Amino acid sequence: MMTSIRPRLRKPAWNALAGLLFAVAWLVRGGPLWWVSILAVIATAVRAISLYRMGAADTDEGALAGSRADERQRQLSLRSRSLACNLAAVASFVGLTAAIAVNAPWWWPFLVILAVIGFGYLLGLSTYGVAEEGQADDAGIP
Repeated sequence: MMTSIRPRLRKPAWNALAGLLFAVAWLVRGGPLWWVSILAVIATAVRAISLYRMGAADTDEGALAGSRADERQRQLSLRSRSLACNLAAVASFVGLTAAIAVNAPWWWPFLVILAVIGFGYLLGLSTYGVAEEGQADDAGIP
């Protein structure tokens, strides 16, 4: 699917989709705060337009916004996401521990977050892990 979308449009499209889903959630929620959905749509449009314009620039930020990052930028992004995952795991564990300690009924969302993080980690290991090892190139040489 991503190959059918031009690289410069990928990040703005994902941001627009996420922002519109957020706006719809506020609209469906209803009540006196339904108007927050309008603010979410406006903020989403501004963000998508700025990402699209930034994608044309010949800078590091432009390369990231235009989905044409080099190896150094991809490595930095990978490390940043790894740190974010580790912090989310620690924060959810601390929340779970605190909720259990005070016998609170809101412990289960922290457990769900930990389970999703653990599943994602195992999925990453199985997807990107080391493949089956074949015979070494020099195995037949005495």
